[in-house]
Order: sequence, then structure tokens, then C-alpha cells
Amino acid sequence: MIRKLLLMLLILYLSAGLGRADEVGWFSNDWTGNGIVVEAVADPKVGGVTCHLVHFDRSVIDRLTKGNWFENPSNSSISCQQTGPIVIGKIVTGPKGEEVFSQRMSLFFKSIAVRRIYDKTNDTLVYVAYSRQVKDASAKMSLSTIALFDANPTWSAGKP
Repeated sequence: MIRKLLLMLLILYLSAGLGRADEVGWFSNDWTGNGIVVEAVADPKVGGVTCHLVHFDRSVIDRLTKGNWFENPSNSSISCQQTGPIVIGKIVTGPKGEEVFSQRMSLFFKSIAVRRIYDKTNDTLVYVAYSRQVKDASAKMSLSTIALFDANPTWSAGKP
């Protein structure tokens, strides 16, 4: 029974770890080999928008000296830009918005996520990068916006 549960958790972890982001850059920021990873994330329901997400990647030396083998810090930052004609599909326009990206930062219970919220009053797409952490709920977040003013977006599902 425990073996099946562990196998299911491993399969879930491996499948969830497959990102929808493309790594566009990486560099070491200290002598131990800790790195900064830059990824491009396309919004799956809004064409013409690309977000760049940056996060920390712990080195083997750091993992050996500090433990926590299966965990990266959940610090991140985001910047989103119009990179082509904006075509907006059927998006959630309520105040909670919807998640457009998630990536695990530890073996269990910790991930970085990106949520899109449509600010109807200001005709703006708001992207929030935040960490999800069960222990000590993390308040680490970053924000980027794309004003649709003068962007002439196409609403394929009709404008809300």
C-alpha cells in the first residue's frame, strides 16, 4: 500500500514538474554555483503576451552544506510584455482570476505560480507571480501589468 502511494506521488511529482516555460537564460551568482534561471512563460489563453519569470536554483554545494536536498527558495520576479498581436480567449474575468503557470520548487508542497487577473475598470491584464508554501505561508510575490489601451486586442470569446 505504501509502495503504491509513493509510486503515485513520484509519478505526480514528475508529471507536474514538466513546465510550460522555456528557459531563456541562466547564470551563476556566487562561487558555490547557485544560479539564477530566467524562463519565458506564454499565457495559454492570451496570445501575444510573454512573461519572463526569474527564480533561484540551488547548487549541489549549497544542497550538501545546508541540507534541504529537494527544495529551492521560492523567491521570484516577473515581467510581462506584449510580444505580438493580443488575442484574448475565454479567460476568467472575476476578481480571483486564474492560474496560467505553476512550477514546483520542492519535492512536496512548494511551488511558484503565475495568476492572471483582468482589471476591467482599467482594461489591464495583471500578472502576479507568487509562492505557494504550506509551511509559513509565504508572502513572496511580484507583479506585472499589460495595459490593453491602444493594444487593440481581439477578444475571441467576446469582451466581458
